[in-house]
Amino acid sequence: CVLWRCVIKDYLCHLPVASLFQCNSPNFLISQQTDLNSFLWTIKRDPPSYFYGTIHVPYTRVWDFIPENSKQAFQESNIVYFELDLTDPYTISALTSCQLLPQGKNLQDVLPRDIYRRLKRHLEYVKLMMPSWMTPDQRGKGLYADYLFNAIAGNWERKRPVWVMLMVNSLTEADIKTRGVPVLDLYLAQEAERMKKRTGAVEKVEEQCHPLNGLNFSQVIFALNQTLLQQESLRAGSLQVPYTTEDLIRHYNCGDLNSIIFNHDTSQVPNFNNVTLPPSEQVTAQEIDSYFRQELIYKRNERMGKRVKALLEEHPDKSFFFAFGAG
Repeated sequence: CVLWRCVIKDYLCHLPVASLFQCNSPNFLISQQTDLNSFLWTIKRDPPSYFYGTIHVPYTRVWDFIPENSKQAFQESNIVYFELDLTDPYTISALTSCQLLPQGKNLQDVLPRDIYRRLKRHLEYVKLMMPSWMTPDQRGKGLYADYLFNAIAGNWERKRPVWVMLMVNSLTEADIKTRGVPVLDLYLAQEAERMKKRTGAVEKVEEQCHPLNGLNFSQVIFALNQTLLQQESLRAGSLQVPYTTEDLIRHYNCGDLNSIIFNHDTSQVPNFNNVTLPPSEQVTAQEIDSYFRQELIYKRNERMGKRVKALLEEHPDKSFFFAFGAG
């Protein structure tokens, strides 16, 4: 965490002060939006096709900063493809079942007693805090804290430890405040459906899910323990998050593809490399980081690239819009 903070602080300190704020100001939006680097790439053919880099945050936080050329490319395309089809009920149910422990087991059966107790204590804390974390806007839309907690963590005792680790990592005040508004990917999928465009997905649920289930047990326990340690330190006020969703949004709205931040957004996995870890644990952290990088970035890029190429060759007369995570 210290390393992440230093890298980002170093990066931000070398930006002109004005540029840290101007991308989120209304005047900047009006006068300079057309000058922004967008996350749109054109595949030059007739008709053209497009790659667009999305971000896993509520679309309302970024929509006004997305340049018109990107919105126009989306509107003019015949077919829109995503990583997964998030509007398909099968996708959602397959993602849910992939996260469950096999043979009806519970977390209490598989986790070391100390980690299980700490996990239970942390989730009780989150449930207690959730009403105060929620915004008036969320309440105005009829979202209640108990409902939201159950929607996110209701079945936690039946989940595999790696998915509980990801759940804990996202159960923060900042994350809770964003619930209830579709993330950009989902919003684009809903818009494509509304506009009666043909849609599809280049990945199967299993391809996104199985790599996470592929970590060995000792690696998963290490990752869950590190995540709990981080959350416990945040609760105690002895740790600050090295970067936040706000940082991610600001970089995106400024058209800045910073790999440190966006790789995290793509994989949805916390980074466990920490300079304060003892050498043996640093090795484990590096193995996990390397495994996720290989499985969730490099192998996925290659697999998705091949499928994109096949689609373009199969439909030479169609204009595609591929919306994938910017990282």
